[in-house]
This record gives sequence, C-alpha cells and structure tokens, in this order.
Amino acid sequence: MTGLFSYPKRKLRKLITQGEYEKAEEFGQELEAKFSKDPDFLFIMGSMYYMLNEEEKTLHYLDRVLEMNPYDVESLSLKLRVYQFRAENQEDQELKQNELNVVIDCCRKILDETPDNFQVRDLITELESQS
Repeated sequence: MTGLFSYPKRKLRKLITQGEYEKAEEFGQELEAKFSKDPDFLFIMGSMYYMLNEEEKTLHYLDRVLEMNPYDVESLSLKLRVYQFRAENQEDQELKQNELNVVIDCCRKILDETPDNFQVRDLITELESQS
C-alpha cells in the first residue's frame, strides 16, 4: 500500500490546499533536508509563505529556486508580486525604486522565456514609463 508518505510533496500540497498551514509548515521543515535542492518543493514552500503573507520566507524559497533556474517563470512571477506589493506600500522613494527595479528585472526574465506574456509586457511598459 502506498500512502501519501510515499509522495511527500503531494501530502504537503494537500495540507496547504486544506488550509492546514501550521501542519504544512511543520511537515515542510521535516522534508527540507531531503528536498533542499528540489525546485518544486522549494516553490511549494515559497507559495505557502506567500499565502501567509510572510514576504521574507517567500523570497527565501523563491531565491533558492532561482539560483537553480534563473528563468523559472512561476518563481519569477511570484517574486514579482511580492516586490510589487512592497513597492506599493513603500514610503521612501529610493527604497520604492529599488523594489520596482527588482520587479522590472523579473519582468524582463519572464519575457525572455515567454515573449507573448502580454500582462508582463504591459506591466514593464508601465513601470519603465514611470522611472
């Protein structure tokens, strides 16, 4: 009999889907040593922390995915959203511009991989016109 323990990432996703974030976080921490180089696992963890509005933890996991694959569109898209949110809520203009520069960089990388992504193309056009 093969249960969810044979597919730990599936179990982790299920816990997150069910809103069992505390259990998912504990289970994810248990799995981290085994899956520390698995971009899928790292993205799942980053996505969970995104849903929990924990920006720093989200970025920690996404940056690890992007170290392995700098053009991972899903990770870049999520990172873009985190930095865009931070920029929108930033009072200091210099820090806001730094956040927006990260958003623009993510947009460029996404467009390198998916040139037909019109939402990202529109966003980068808008941001570059504001700079």
